[in-house]
Amino acid sequence: MRPMTLDDLDPFHAVVGDPISMRFYARPFDREMTRKWIEWVQERYERDGFGLLAVIEQATGEMIGDCGPMIQEVDRRSWVELGWHIRRDRQGLGFATEAGAACRDEAWRVLDAQRLISLIRPENVPSWSVARRLGFAPWRTQIRGGMGHLVWTLRRP
Repeated sequence: MRPMTLDDLDPFHAVVGDPISMRFYARPFDREMTRKWIEWVQERYERDGFGLLAVIEQATGEMIGDCGPMIQEVDRRSWVELGWHIRRDRQGLGFATEAGAACRDEAWRVLDAQRLISLIRPENVPSWSVARRLGFAPWRTQIRGGMGHLVWTLRRP
């Protein structure tokens, strides 16, 4: 994993522009939304000192998604959220779990968070599986962008 750059626009657009992978979002991202996402992540690096990272497949060197911690607001309180997106042809192969475990462990080591959260749509069962493998459990519900989300949580060991 490494910090995201605008050089990731095309490979990341293959992830977040895919209508099947993005069926749990309001809509797939167009190229401008993808560019703004990367810029938003870069702003988080500056503001918070951390953010989502590009996930690079070791065997191919390809950027296949993102994963990492971000500050998110839930019920007017800031939390460290662990999130992930993996390109559809690489889903189900353990990349999200492997990247998520590395980011989770680094968050415990570097950040002073007592709890991590993950915001997942109720219909997004594949992400539930990743969250469970990482040790998260459902905690509460939250409306974000007009859509219901489950807030998964994991307390610091």
